[in-house]
Amino acid sequence: MVDTNGIRLHIAEEGEGPLVVLLHGFPESWHSWHHQFGPLVEAGFRVVAPDQRGYGRSDHPDDVDAYSILHLVGDVVGLIRALGEDKAYVVGHDWGAPVAWNTALLRPDMVLGVAGLSVPPPFRGAQPPLAAMEKRFGGRFYWNYFNRPGVADAELARDTRTALRKIFYSISGDAPDTGEQPLVAPEQGWLATMTDPDVLPEWFTEEDLDALTESFSKGFTGALNWYRNLDRNWELTAPWHDAVVTPPALYIYGDRDPVPAFPGAPELIARLPDLMPNLRRAPLELAGCGHWTQQERPAEVNAALIEFLTAGSWARPAG
Repeated sequence: MVDTNGIRLHIAEEGEGPLVVLLHGFPESWHSWHHQFGPLVEAGFRVVAPDQRGYGRSDHPDDVDAYSILHLVGDVVGLIRALGEDKAYVVGHDWGAPVAWNTALLRPDMVLGVAGLSVPPPFRGAQPPLAAMEKRFGGRFYWNYFNRPGVADAELARDTRTALRKIFYSISGDAPDTGEQPLVAPEQGWLATMTDPDVLPEWFTEEDLDALTESFSKGFTGALNWYRNLDRNWELTAPWHDAVVTPPALYIYGDRDPVPAFPGAPELIARLPDLMPNLRRAPLELAGCGHWTQQERPAEVNAALIEFLTAGSWARPAG
């Protein structure tokens, strides 16, 4: 347990060397990175993966406003310092990716390199995202469903293990590709159209599901509060409108992941080499990979991360 930014975070830690902070997404935990620990440690890094605020054994503040992007970046900044370091590599998946990108954007002095999986860098749009999706999809986009107090919280907690099993299968590369946006009929719920598989995919074992289910023993409200701050985050980040992520960067995504197909995302990904001056390679697209990038394709993700983390003199600063 580590004290940071006024809260306590539960972390998993292994290895010695330059610090790499791994940030999970929704609905996940530090365990989402268990395939990365061994290879990164062997490559010479100190690896730390927290349960982020509102998740697992970390603190779950009651106030919805306590889950803004500034709080989340503050947690990472405080964590790096609490671990005795001034700088770190920051890697994020799903919601962890915007936290990583924004840490690099707001505190480039502390970020040696930044990598995002699934979610591209959050270049600030012209409209608040919840409001934009409300207008575009008539309130049926899953962000807007999650924004309704207590509703998704109750649906997901009703049978946590089944909910997680359906979510992890249905947006993986193993599920049929519908090509549809993640829309929700509010009267039916988010899980209504998801498949409950008879057999889990090879990359997601019963033991993985056990660990994940246990991490949500306190419910889903803390995790869902991240979504309830989307429009507030847009307001808070106004000073960084049109700013660019300057630290060395890497972006990886699966071609079966629905997130890179969200409205505006394909065009953004195509422009990343121009928008990110230190993007170290073209965005890496993994064929046949769904949303759970580092779990579905650990070997390819590990190879790309190690190449990124160890390439060039910028990766090993003096001292």
